[in-house]
Amino acid sequence: MNERVYNKKADKLRSPERLEMVEAERVVTLCLQDRDIESVLDVGTGSGLFAETFFRRGLTVFGIDAKAEMIEAARRFLPECTFQVAPAEHIPFGDRSVDAAFFGLVFHEVDDYEKALKEAFRVSRKYVFLLEWQYRVQEFGPPLEHRLKPEFLEELSRTCGFSGFETVALTHLVLYQLTL
Repeated sequence: MNERVYNKKADKLRSPERLEMVEAERVVTLCLQDRDIESVLDVGTGSGLFAETFFRRGLTVFGIDAKAEMIEAARRFLPECTFQVAPAEHIPFGDRSVDAAFFGLVFHEVDDYEKALKEAFRVSRKYVFLLEWQYRVQEFGPPLEHRLKPEFLEELSRTCGFSGFETVALTHLVLYQLTL
């Protein structure tokens, strides 16, 4: 694991302050808006906050996380869903097995950005969503040197074969919508 990886407990991921900041309901609405999505893979699911939000919208939800303790937390909140321990660079799903892959404030933590995004491209039929911190100094979230520049993500998306790249600015975060 690299120094960018979240190393606090799963319950911190659901603190009231963080819940307000991540705008899960708004993010999921934006991901689903005018799109035919029935299944989603939550990559780096953590405590399953976004997985839970997708599930409440009627989607079939799967989740992976590199840490077993996070998978255990996600299963406590969503016993109906399938969660596995796996890194983003080695997703244990077949080609085109889900409609969309979602990275909720975790893409900046992966060891190999290109490999992780290519894996998401491989398992997705339609979309990949990256929810990330704005590239600016903020009192919360990771330090600036761990955040990703929008230009880097756009270029990476082209390198990985995506045909579309959209940016949606949120209050504290940015949602990148990548189309296959």
